[in-house]
Amino acid sequence: MLIRVGHSPDPDDAFMFYALAAGKIDTGRYQFQHILQDIQTLNERATRSELEVSAISLASYPALQDKYALLDLGASMGDGYGPMVVARQPLPVSDLRGKTIAVPGMGTTAFLTLNLLLGPGQFEYKVMPFDTIMEAVVADQVDAGLIIHEGQLTYRDMGLKLIVDLGAWWKQQTGLPLPLGGNVIRRDLGDPAIVEVCHLVRASIDYGLKHRPEALQYAMKYGRNLSIALADQFVGMYVNEYTLRYGPAGREAVRRFLTAAAAAGLVQPVENLEFVE
Repeated sequence: MLIRVGHSPDPDDAFMFYALAAGKIDTGRYQFQHILQDIQTLNERATRSELEVSAISLASYPALQDKYALLDLGASMGDGYGPMVVARQPLPVSDLRGKTIAVPGMGTTAFLTLNLLLGPGQFEYKVMPFDTIMEAVVADQVDAGLIIHEGQLTYRDMGLKLIVDLGAWWKQQTGLPLPLGGNVIRRDLGDPAIVEVCHLVRASIDYGLKHRPEALQYAMKYGRNLSIALADQFVGMYVNEYTLRYGPAGREAVRRFLTAAAAAGLVQPVENLEFVE
């Protein structure tokens, strides 16, 4: 059975799926095809049920809940850190209201979290590819930028100033990690296949954690000029115990986040939040 897996071309996702991509584990009756695209594109493809398994922004899950189940693995949790708003000069967070902010996609968890912080409609935004946002800020094309991925580690190199770390803000508000991304699987595959594929993806994550040097070397191909030390730091931020299993804190973080977003009218409610094991 062909299982098309969508994930971002980033070191953390590459690290997670290394064992499957490199044939390090026996996949039995399943053949995995890896499709690497940015998270906004994967969110959009999931609305059309195009891939059997996909990384998505947790912010997009409410709109996908009828088509996809949320796997109890693959989580990207920002435990006291996460997407950041940066600008050329320091300014109070409250001054972001009314400003034009470059964002990496309307379906991203970063964008939803920024709306929770500032309030819906309280800022202007321009959607840009995530890897062009910092350059747009430096070039004064926008007032500020909402950065994700390795930009969280490299923004200072471009002379930019941190205005707010959304993961740190969420942790202060709730005491919980910020659930940024997860993996989903199409419900129409049926329960046996869902369970078996879940087992194989978890085995891939576990292999990477147990064989860190070789998995990291593979992930470096997607590091966009990150040094080995920064790539290792980035992978460590987003591939950890929450990635193998959400656990009680991870599950509560997802519930709290999606409940807050629904209460603010930003997403539809999730009627029955399940984590497929």
